[in-house]
Amino acid sequence: MPSASTGASTTVAATSSVTSSAATVDSRLTPGGPGYRRMSFALFLAGVATFALLYSTQALLPLVSTDFGVSASEASWTVSAATGALALFVLPMSALSERFGRRTLMTASLAVAVTVGLLVPFAPSIGALVALRAVQGAALAGLPASATAYLAEEVRPKALITAIGLFVAGNSVGGMSGRVITGWVAQEWGWRVAVATIGIIAVACAVAFRLLLPAPKHFTPGSLRPGVLARTVRDHLANPLLRRLYAIGALFMMVFGGVYTVIGYRLTEAPFSLPQGIIGSIFLVYLVGTVSASTAGRLVARLGRRGSLYLAGGTTTSGLLLSLVDSLPLVLLGLVLITAGFFAGHAVASSSVSHTAKQGRAQASALYQSAYYIGSSAGSTLGAIAFHAGGWAGTVTLGLFAVLGVVTITVFGSHAARTQARREPALAH
Repeated sequence: MPSASTGASTTVAATSSVTSSAATVDSRLTPGGPGYRRMSFALFLAGVATFALLYSTQALLPLVSTDFGVSASEASWTVSAATGALALFVLPMSALSERFGRRTLMTASLAVAVTVGLLVPFAPSIGALVALRAVQGAALAGLPASATAYLAEEVRPKALITAIGLFVAGNSVGGMSGRVITGWVAQEWGWRVAVATIGIIAVACAVAFRLLLPAPKHFTPGSLRPGVLARTVRDHLANPLLRRLYAIGALFMMVFGGVYTVIGYRLTEAPFSLPQGIIGSIFLVYLVGTVSASTAGRLVARLGRRGSLYLAGGTTTSGLLLSLVDSLPLVLLGLVLITAGFFAGHAVASSSVSHTAKQGRAQASALYQSAYYIGSSAGSTLGAIAFHAGGWAGTVTLGLFAVLGVVTITVFGSHAARTQARREPALAH
């Protein structure tokens, strides 16, 4: 940089720097500005494709069991393998996005995932199906690892929450519609045609995503430095509050994953004996979760983080207990309460991670997502094993223990916060 020998030249340099900085800020996307709608719709479609593919077999497990002659616990691996692989790969994918770019990684991830999605209907055995689903989950890890980082770099700060909300809405719509569509299609033509339909929809979403998403203008490539990543991860895992939040996210997802993996088996059996299409439509209950997640901010403002977690745990517990009754209206009400409690708890825990981590927020969020999907994988498998051993009551018991874990961790956190508060005044004196 040329040396500045006069005050005037310093002023010019400073003004130039400010102007350059303002231009950079002004070039970011904002609602109503060019490219914002394209970006929002592109990431919405990416969210739809991701979650439609990730949970494409969940509503179809009874049919998968019948086709391959396997138990509920064996069929549940078609869900657990996908979510487990996503949990394992989300952190490495976040590092790759730093080096190769957000849009590049998201495009590659979707391309691999939809290709595998078109192969899934032709799986000749349960082992092959589980293997394909694991590859699919690993590929899909590139989406949550990159989407929020892309938005943080390309969207003005004031519009960031709205933009992320649209991406999350795509996740919710994809998770819900994938299950509903597969339920009705499978009722007429079987589970293979149902997952093929989701694969075709995902291909359309992936192509539209790539055509619509604006090229990044604010991404700066970084180097893949495992040592730096390892130190950041170690620092996050050394933080007691972050560890508690990761565990809470995993436990809430264990309840949710277990319930929605097994509910199809419960509703196909007596006394309900519902057809596959109606069972798929049960997942419309997800809309309740979308509402409860969106109101989590107001809930925290009124009750605080721990109070909100207690309420979420209590709501989930009430739903689990109601679902034990052999009455379809009460089972549905139980699912509504479980869904509302889960989404509220997840929203509180995940937002608290971002608030707590002062550095390396991308890695902190990736660790939360990893714990979250480990909980989903464990819930799907353990919930099915519990159902095989003790019926629906077994799955509910597993869920109640998981909620008890959430409450215990929250109580411990409250005690730790009070202890810390007493220590700080003493240290000040």
